[in-house]
Amino acid sequence: MEQELPYQWGNFYLKDVTFVDLMRRRIYNVLIVANPYDAFMLEDDGRVEEKIYNEYVELGLRYPPTFTQVSTIEEAENVLQSTNIDLVICMPGNADNDAFTVARAIKQRFPKIPCVVLTPFSHGITRRMKDEDMSSFDYVFCWLGNTNLIMSIIKLIEDKMNLDHDVKEGVQMILLVEDSIRFYSSILPILYNYILKQSQNFATEALNRHEATLRMRGRPKVVLARNYEEAMKVYEEYRENVLGVISDARFPMTASSPQPAMQGGGVSTDKAPDAGFQLLQAIRKEDQFVPLIMESSESANRLKAHDQHFLFIDKQSKTFNIDLRKALEDHMGFGDFIFRDPKTKKPIMRIHSLKELQDNVFKIPNDSMLYHISRNHVSRWLSARAIFPVAAFLKHITWNELQDVDAHRKIIYEAIVKYRHMKNIGVVAEFDRHKYDQYGHFARIGEGSLGGKGRGLAFLDNIIKRHPEMAQFDNVTVRIPKTLVLCTDIFDEFMDSNNLYDLALSDAPDEEILQHFLEAQLPDEFIDDFFTFFQAVKRPIAIRSSSLLEDSHYQPFAGIYSTYMIPFVEDKYAMVKMLAAAIKSVYASVYYRDSKAYMTATQNVIDQEKMAVILQEVVGNTHGNHYYPNISGVLRSLNYYPIGNEKAEEGIAALALGLGKYIVDGGQTLRVSPYHPNHVLQTSELHTCLRDTQNQFYALDLNQVSNDFKVDDGFNILRLGIKEAEKDHTLNYIASTYDPNDNIIRNGLYPGGRKLVTFKGVLQQGVFPLPQLMQMAMKNGADAMRRPVEIEFACNINPNRSGEFCLLQIRPIVDSKQMLDEDITKISDDKCLLRSHNSLGHGISEDVRDVVYVKMTDSYDAAENPQIVGEIDAINRKFLEHQQSYILIGPGRWGSSDPWLGIPVKWPNISAASIIVEVTLPHYHVDPSQGTHFFQNLTSFGVGYFTIGLGSSDGGVLRKDVLDQMPAVEETAHVRHVRFDTPLKSLMDGKKQEGIVLLPEKETSQKEIN
Repeated sequence: MEQELPYQWGNFYLKDVTFVDLMRRRIYNVLIVANPYDAFMLEDDGRVEEKIYNEYVELGLRYPPTFTQVSTIEEAENVLQSTNIDLVICMPGNADNDAFTVARAIKQRFPKIPCVVLTPFSHGITRRMKDEDMSSFDYVFCWLGNTNLIMSIIKLIEDKMNLDHDVKEGVQMILLVEDSIRFYSSILPILYNYILKQSQNFATEALNRHEATLRMRGRPKVVLARNYEEAMKVYEEYRENVLGVISDARFPMTASSPQPAMQGGGVSTDKAPDAGFQLLQAIRKEDQFVPLIMESSESANRLKAHDQHFLFIDKQSKTFNIDLRKALEDHMGFGDFIFRDPKTKKPIMRIHSLKELQDNVFKIPNDSMLYHISRNHVSRWLSARAIFPVAAFLKHITWNELQDVDAHRKIIYEAIVKYRHMKNIGVVAEFDRHKYDQYGHFARIGEGSLGGKGRGLAFLDNIIKRHPEMAQFDNVTVRIPKTLVLCTDIFDEFMDSNNLYDLALSDAPDEEILQHFLEAQLPDEFIDDFFTFFQAVKRPIAIRSSSLLEDSHYQPFAGIYSTYMIPFVEDKYAMVKMLAAAIKSVYASVYYRDSKAYMTATQNVIDQEKMAVILQEVVGNTHGNHYYPNISGVLRSLNYYPIGNEKAEEGIAALALGLGKYIVDGGQTLRVSPYHPNHVLQTSELHTCLRDTQNQFYALDLNQVSNDFKVDDGFNILRLGIKEAEKDHTLNYIASTYDPNDNIIRNGLYPGGRKLVTFKGVLQQGVFPLPQLMQMAMKNGADAMRRPVEIEFACNINPNRSGEFCLLQIRPIVDSKQMLDEDITKISDDKCLLRSHNSLGHGISEDVRDVVYVKMTDSYDAAENPQIVGEIDAINRKFLEHQQSYILIGPGRWGSSDPWLGIPVKWPNISAASIIVEVTLPHYHVDPSQGTHFFQNLTSFGVGYFTIGLGSSDGGVLRKDVLDQMPAVEETAHVRHVRFDTPLKSLMDGKKQEGIVLLPEKETSQKEIN
């Protein structure tokens, strides 16, 4: 659109409507007061409660009310005092105890409970009501034995109860102005029956059945007014949400008329014959588009109505019911939207759904488009279908304001796209190939469970929806990838129909199990669904396991089953063959040997495991014959190895170029705290940056178009060098360049020199708001899950600095090793072999019996530190040979390049240590290093790192006396190795940076390593 518009249509904000918040006030319990004869007739005529229930079910309504029947005022009062009654209906009675007398008595005692009188229609009753004071009653209706009326009464009162709140949310209102008890008793059931059936139709816009049921709460409300003053008051109060007005021609109009409808609604002979015309004329001055319908039994009013361009319906017509429905459908937006030729009024195109309008809005002829938009028809149709945000937005973009048909088309299209995207977020839709397109988001096929990963994705999607601040950054999209879940019932059907359980539960080799699964058949009924999904995604697809046990809140079960990726190809039949093979391969992985062993270890039963499968768009871009994202990452909301100013609760991230499988497989990643992006240990010094940054990455091989799948789910994943990424031009903003001539690292890409994956551009130069997005993802995820979480994500960053931040998975951190519930600060020092108030690492260990420590005497001389390296290395090799570990204790900084500051070991010299302790001696005081020299190894292997300052009041505990008294397993000039008879229990609280190693209760003799 070329011209400047008077509003920012491209960046407009649509406020979502939460349908669960509508119709919060309900009629649940109804008390019917009827004489014994009427009560008997209600029972004998099929039970009013049963009929009402059936009507509710037929119309797809929830919460049908229950009914209590009594015959006298005394019985009614007893029920009202003992039961929570929402509505009292007084049926026709006898002369001594009629409905008016009963209702008045009840209303005097219980004035806040709505009370309705049903009366038969006769000339005697009509004459009596002329003199009857009906201000006590909420409504009076004419009872002809039709239970539809009772349902309409309930809906009318519920609408009145919820009107103020729901209209503010966008719900529309139909104003019915009629004072004839006989007539509004007939028209209300017709009106409600039509509206409720239409609400079933527009509920098809919902993404699943639960949403469809809730969506029906957005149906238009009906308000009954019985005189001019009340009608105008209602209109003025809710004018922005009036879908249409249906008015009689003759009704009371003066202020001295009987009580208004909201108060009682009496009958008056003082009626103005043109009150309806005056009302509709006044409304037309306020709103030139709102549909106005005149209904009258006076035939002379037909021409008068037509002259003023009001619709007219004859009350006495035998086709009144049909005429009213047609008027509602044609003029109030119900039913399909019919684009018409403005001259002939013949239909040009019929639109059934919002998606159809989106798909066809650019195909409508200009003159037809102009005819409808200039009369606000699109907005009204959307309002009737409860698509309130778009309707409200379009309502104010009138033809007078913007006289450009193509501009209106584009605005309608953009508004629908934005609305559909908004409604998709946070909702698991039922997959419908007729509605799913590139704007589809998260859908399911099947009725079973989504599985662990599937639930996590749905949860992530909901977090994004509830935290719009995550979308605050210009040109950055935060989302989950397009996802389709095959639920667990499809797995059950696949296993049963192919008779796979006997083989799957046997001890057959993995390759044999996979081969049988690949030869099995998936239902052909999904082929068209898969074709639709391919067309919407048009990217490679990850086929991920999502079993019932995976990502459980209560046990670790991640990474046990397979995840495959397949490339996108234009040949949809080749694509569906690859997809089917991948799905069956994921199913097979449930029964691989390692999976069965893990199930046994976690005390789960393999034949109770059920598998859902996630089909998910792979985040990334195509580069020649391979595909990958700029950035993959794993976030943990707890950092058990904080250094410097980092705090445990600020979390930690591992970042890598390429597919996230590289991180999961233990590749060299960049460790960074999202709250301290300017302090990255790996890039703080030249030699560590050259040594500890990523030099390879993973990408999907796009040339592997085959359904010959392997047990190894990485069979079509390429391991590439960083030079390949340089050729692909994917290192922008994430790489630095090492200049060997000047021996320095320059931020950014420069000709020549080795490229280092430092992520400087996104972490420290503000090119992309990655630190802020990681912070919000961690905080919102942990807050929503009420526990520490691990989140996988991937990013694409474009050359213009725009991009997307895609959340791939969330799981609670439930590693059993890290389940530390005990407050270790309350354990007394005399029970500790070691205590550190400055420790790194987290968890409980009870599998180490050996301690290797440097002899730290008063005459300790740092000049001997280099000599100690060889002695420790020899002992470490023995532990490696026996696959055992030990606790290592020594003075100063372990691994320091300066031997005066500590023992200058390399990681291979101490690689079998499970806890490393650096000790500050009174006469040898060196600032603690916190293990910075080995940080990658410490975090990768979960090694604890204690700092203990001897000689200071809070420096910790080192029971060197206990160690010195023990016989040595091995002893050198500077090092002793001792062994406890029972394993030592170590506890590390990474949140508080407290760590202890407990003394065994009883020490016995040691045994040498053989």
